[in-house]
Amino acid sequence: MPYPEKFTGFQVNGPDTWLEFHKNEFQPRPFGDYDVDIKIECCGVCGSDVHTISGGWGEQHFPLAVGHEIVGRAIRVGPKVTYVKEGQRVGVGAQSGACLNCRQCKNDNETYCREQLDTYGSIWPGTDIVLQGGYSSHVRTHQHWVFPIPDALPSTIAAPMLCAGLTAYSPLVRNGAGPGKKVGIVGMGGIGHFGVMFAKALGAEVWAISRSRSKEADARKMGADGFLATSEKGWNEPHIMTFDLIISTANSFEGFDLDAYLSLLDVHGKWVSVGLPEGEGVKVRSQTFLGNGCFFGSSHLGSRRETLEMLQLAADKGVKTWVQEVPLNEANLADIMKKMKKSDVRYRYCLTNYEEQFGA
Repeated sequence: MPYPEKFTGFQVNGPDTWLEFHKNEFQPRPFGDYDVDIKIECCGVCGSDVHTISGGWGEQHFPLAVGHEIVGRAIRVGPKVTYVKEGQRVGVGAQSGACLNCRQCKNDNETYCREQLDTYGSIWPGTDIVLQGGYSSHVRTHQHWVFPIPDALPSTIAAPMLCAGLTAYSPLVRNGAGPGKKVGIVGMGGIGHFGVMFAKALGAEVWAISRSRSKEADARKMGADGFLATSEKGWNEPHIMTFDLIISTANSFEGFDLDAYLSLLDVHGKWVSVGLPEGEGVKVRSQTFLGNGCFFGSSHLGSRRETLEMLQLAADKGVKTWVQEVPLNEANLADIMKKMKKSDVRYRYCLTNYEEQFGA
């Protein structure tokens, strides 16, 4: 018999009541030979959680416990598991499934697999079971998406790296951020603050780009070499065609002058968008790219290899999440969601005190 037979989580019943969390038991998916059961210790709060339960990203499967920045202890491992040992401190991010056999999976691009499964909200193949996330007592995950946490990283520091951190790290390393490169990070939120810190840890010259200067002091403490405030007249002019790479983590396109941002890029420089604002987005014209021949693209999470590299880099370089720890309960969840909706966080919430809710 599986241990534990059922898990418990704080679920939302739908977007009409997205601030009402209910502590319910639920049936996990079947346990497989390569699976790991993890007793959760803490979980970061991602903007994806808010977009999902509030209906901003469309229809979802409810009731649903969200959360995909998970750290805990492996309490059960399948007979074919080789990546994790029972009792080990491990993490799980936003992806928990893929075929592992296709061209993408075999080239460290499993996050782009056509059969990829999100940690929460996906239907487990061959069943009607909706995968539940980290606002729960436990999570069951294939070993490929279970990551040992370096001893140097406290759990609440590591947890937010498993989605927000990886979302920033992967496009940085895939697009050459490092010594001799000038990198811009648009948006000083949860992902953006990781963008600044990881770009600096990789050796690049880093500039934070935000609407106002309200977060300039924070950005410089994180390692930013410079700061651009887009509300200021002519903000881009001194830096036109000087950036090699810009990572955009923007969570809103209101008043977003894409042409001005792209003008910052050197010839064939790259703009990589990782923020996923609600709404219609921005209009793109071919003429926008003519002045510098820049490239415009996106990035989704990252691979297992990149996750392990990122965690080790953070341990080696002393990268620390700017985190606000909050005990897990219904009232705190509702409060955090309201604050997240208003972007009232510096720079990541992490839910703690799981044993108070689920026992030792």
